[in-house]
Amino acid sequence: MRQAEVTRDTLETQITVSINIDGTGKSQFETGIGFLDHMLDQVARHGMMDISVKAKGDLHIDAHHTVEDIGITLGQAFLKALGDKKGINRYGHAYVPLDEALSRVVLDLSGRPGLAFNCEFTRAAIGEFDVDLFHEFFQGFTNHALVTLHVDNLKGHNSHHQAETIFKAFGRALRMAVTADERMAGVMPSTKGVL
Repeated sequence: MRQAEVTRDTLETQITVSINIDGTGKSQFETGIGFLDHMLDQVARHGMMDISVKAKGDLHIDAHHTVEDIGITLGQAFLKALGDKKGINRYGHAYVPLDEALSRVVLDLSGRPGLAFNCEFTRAAIGEFDVDLFHEFFQGFTNHALVTLHVDNLKGHNSHHQAETIFKAFGRALRMAVTADERMAGVMPSTKGVL
């Protein structure tokens, strides 16, 4: 089983993330940020990964540090759990609709961090959640999971729907990328011989 646990402890946040890439979609979240928990649940369920996040952050200031550091810690745990990457698909993509909203996520477990985030939300906040923080989450994940990640919200006027399609597509793209390719068993999916 490809699994890992990582703890990040700073003056701003204390976070522990555990992940089982070959899980069944189970999740447990204690972040203090309800909407983020809802989005992370989409990643676990649609990515078929077991994910647990326990976080305490300086939410009396705002959610920025906590959201960013959860992205960082999740990225570190994902990279650690993934192992040497031999035999995987490496690339993943997904389109996900929800009513009027449609998002596309395309990623490469390349070993090179890069984020292209093209999402214009129709509101500045979903409940109390600042939508600017989605970029911070994905930037943290990208930098520490060492992935190339393209996130595009193609349509939508309900910002909750926009966000949910993004996270569902992210989960499904991850699931595709980490899945074993029978024709590549034991082979590094790169001409470089390393990812």
